[in-house]
Amino acid sequence: MFYAPDIATSPVLPEAEAQHCVRVLRKQTGENIDITDGKGHFYTAEITDAHPKHCAVRIVETRTQPPLWHNRVEIAIAPTKNIDRIEWFAEKATEIGIDKITLLKTHHSERKDVKTDRIHKILVSAMKQSQKATLPEIQGMTDFQRFVGQPFEGQKYIAHCNEGEKPLLSALYGGIAGHARNDNALILIGPEGDFSEEEVAEALKHGFQAISLGDSRLRTETAALYALQTIHIVNQLSAQSR
Repeated sequence: MFYAPDIATSPVLPEAEAQHCVRVLRKQTGENIDITDGKGHFYTAEITDAHPKHCAVRIVETRTQPPLWHNRVEIAIAPTKNIDRIEWFAEKATEIGIDKITLLKTHHSERKDVKTDRIHKILVSAMKQSQKATLPEIQGMTDFQRFVGQPFEGQKYIAHCNEGEKPLLSALYGGIAGHARNDNALILIGPEGDFSEEEVAEALKHGFQAISLGDSRLRTETAALYALQTIHIVNQLSAQSR
């Protein structure tokens, strides 16, 4: 599977994909290859010029991939000190199914800046490996206060370890997703030092609901993946019960 976001209007593989196609896989003129644009479509294409820098193709067939889930799922996460753990989360979240990942700059964040180029490449690779035709969005470091004030059509949650009443995400979201339609979901996951009390209060003021992910203390990236999978499982069970 090759990734070419502009393949519908410019039938040429990007240079990195062209090199992999021609130099590594040794594809020749006349052979067919599979391509995705990351926008919901698969293409079967015939190579018309097996050039390692600008491999030209002719589109033979276009297929639209049906939605693999019917609600929008977003995770906003404070990057860990070890960036490998966030990259791992980005890969696994793409395999499971996610629409957008936002990197949050919080009071206790150990990282104030993250380059998203490498994460984008990981998203592309995971999309292709898991046979998906839609590439998740990645939003770079965003100030917490600015982010929670942005509009979002759906259910908004903040997972934190502070004291107070916090229903399980599965129970709270399950009570909503069990109705006639699945709701979009946005979940905030804090840094290793957790969200500050002021940040939690700010999120609640903007319509976020406090949630628990269970009794175990989870690492940041584990909590994010757990929350994402919970949303998908609740929606799958809801769809089966209709």
